[in-house]
Amino acid sequence: MKNLTQIRTFGELKAAGYKSKSIKLELRDNLIKALKSGDEVFKGILGYTNTVIPEIQRAILSRHHINLLGLRGQAKTRIARQMTALLDEYIPVIAGSEINDDPFAPLSYFGREAIALKGDDTQIEWMHRDERFVEKLATPDVTVADLIGDIDPIKAANLKISYSDERAIHFGLIPRSNRCIFVINELPDLQARIQVALFNILQEGDIQIRGFRMRLPLDLQFVFTANPEDYTNRGSIVTPLKDRIQSQIVTHYPKDISTSRTITEQEARLVKAQTDRVSVPELIRNLIEQVSFEARDSEYVDAKSGVSARLSISALENLVSTAERRAILNREVKTIARVSDLWGTISAINGKIELVYEGEQEGPVNVAQFLISQAIRSQFINYFPDPERFKRKKEENPYAKVLEWFNNNGEVDLLLEESQQSFDKKLGSVKGLDELVDLYYKKAGKEEKLLLKELVLYGLAAFSQLNRLALDNSVLFKDLFSSVFSSDDPTDDLNFN
Repeated sequence: MKNLTQIRTFGELKAAGYKSKSIKLELRDNLIKALKSGDEVFKGILGYTNTVIPEIQRAILSRHHINLLGLRGQAKTRIARQMTALLDEYIPVIAGSEINDDPFAPLSYFGREAIALKGDDTQIEWMHRDERFVEKLATPDVTVADLIGDIDPIKAANLKISYSDERAIHFGLIPRSNRCIFVINELPDLQARIQVALFNILQEGDIQIRGFRMRLPLDLQFVFTANPEDYTNRGSIVTPLKDRIQSQIVTHYPKDISTSRTITEQEARLVKAQTDRVSVPELIRNLIEQVSFEARDSEYVDAKSGVSARLSISALENLVSTAERRAILNREVKTIARVSDLWGTISAINGKIELVYEGEQEGPVNVAQFLISQAIRSQFINYFPDPERFKRKKEENPYAKVLEWFNNNGEVDLLLEESQQSFDKKLGSVKGLDELVDLYYKKAGKEEKLLLKELVLYGLAAFSQLNRLALDNSVLFKDLFSSVFSSDDPTDDLNFN
């Protein structure tokens, strides 16, 4: 039997027994096959296994148009793009058709005329599923002509036909996307009068252009995306349109550090030279993710705007680059990421958060530093005992010797570009620090212990047991009471300590 994609005429297609089906039925049938065979339907979409993905699958089985409602950076567009994997690999279209006419049910004048004149000799082409995805960002300047179409006076003049003839129509993006998945991103940004133009396409399947109405039952799978903030701040989805979108699915951010880490590691764009030179311990990876979680709960950050997963992705890339740059400057072949390297992620954090008034008053850099400090505080108790508990209970304080050393005028100035040898020597000079780490991590390797010692200093500062001063190219740790008399840290007002 001839391979379907080798067929070139309508007659051959009919002889091969090919049966057309709607795009929604394609999606439904192929989803059923995938579910039966246990195939992964949405690859790389993490954290939605028991929430969003089942909802999408139910919508596809119900042959619904879909609205994905969620804050930025929640994989809404990626989900829509991956729906093409549920389409048939190839479908036949009448060769030269503007709107991908199905030879078994042509919609356009061109398609109907081709079948009427040539019959079984009508030429067909094969359209791959990757070509069947069309995406449009909704912006205030989008017009009905852009989406639906308009009368083309030049075409009417060339063909010597009246404007009432359908051949005079220049089809817009939606008709040209017939038999495709059509995505409109940020739907509320579309002007209300443009949203109204979608009513009949969604429900009745006809279009109106400048008073000229024609029946055009387009075969489309609509997927819309919207941000909840848009409903109140920039625009809204008009009620009749919302009523015609059968399934509205609410997306969300990862609910745990582990899932968030997996997403970040999957999406971060690191070159081999970086991964060969820089090792990023689990502790540092957890701290990066914790920054995003802290930002989503911070009083300085606009919760309605959301904190995209891109924050963690960009922060990991910046952190690796920070450690890489330090290694290059110190002529080190390999290095391990440090807690101090988190300060190199501030530029990534700044561009990913929207601040409320209080945050604007403090400044984006100070807020970013505050979020890092809060992340350290949250993660610290997963590795060492909570320093707060020793204030209330009469039990031996494991941090006592370290704190006593600082109280006796001890201080550590950790340069952000410190060489590994110097870094080790400075941390080793803190009395009681080695003993403390050995108490909880006796079997840990040398590099891991070094990282844990650094974490202890940052953690004690985050719990107001030490004073931490953020300087231009270093971080200085001193006893807490020194800050009473002098402080050069511009972030003190944010209560870092």
